[in-house]
Amino acid sequence: MPRKLFRKYLPSNENIRNNRWIRFLGTALHHHNLWHLNRKSVAGGVAVGMFAGMIPGPVQIISAAIICVLLRVNLPVAAIVTFYTNPFTIVPLYYAAYRVGQLAIGRDVALPPREHLDLLALPISDWVPALFAWVHSMGKPFIYGSLILAIAFAAVGYILVIIGWRIHVWWSWRKRQQSRLTEEKR
Repeated sequence: MPRKLFRKYLPSNENIRNNRWIRFLGTALHHHNLWHLNRKSVAGGVAVGMFAGMIPGPVQIISAAIICVLLRVNLPVAAIVTFYTNPFTIVPLYYAAYRVGQLAIGRDVALPPREHLDLLALPISDWVPALFAWVHSMGKPFIYGSLILAIAFAAVGYILVIIGWRIHVWWSWRKRQQSRLTEEKR
């Protein structure tokens, strides 16, 4: 069961309170929903991670952590989910955001700015500045499209986790019930 696997690697409340690197945050990280695996907290963590994943730049995990503390949803799940945006998926996602933004603000749907983004031809140290320049060249349609996709991804992620969790609980309950019936027949 994935829940047991995640629990194995999650820090305990005592470890969080005693960690010298995050002690300065005080009690902000002590809420139980930030670390426990329950249906609403995990679904909220997935939603926050999906939303924060569409934030341009390298601040996705930090943004997810801040939103998790404010909404009191599972922080590790949100941080892990932000990795759906990675060097392989970022360009198609940002292109889709640009196109959705163009549709939303009513501009003619055309190709994005002619600036070509070829990260593999650049040294790794130039990837972040090149990505920022490419995103900046897309402007207003990109910003609106990113916001629309972030909200849509968050809503879909939340609903899928709630449905998946309920199916898992139903399946587990049914399995236990069937095993009890087979034991009673013996």
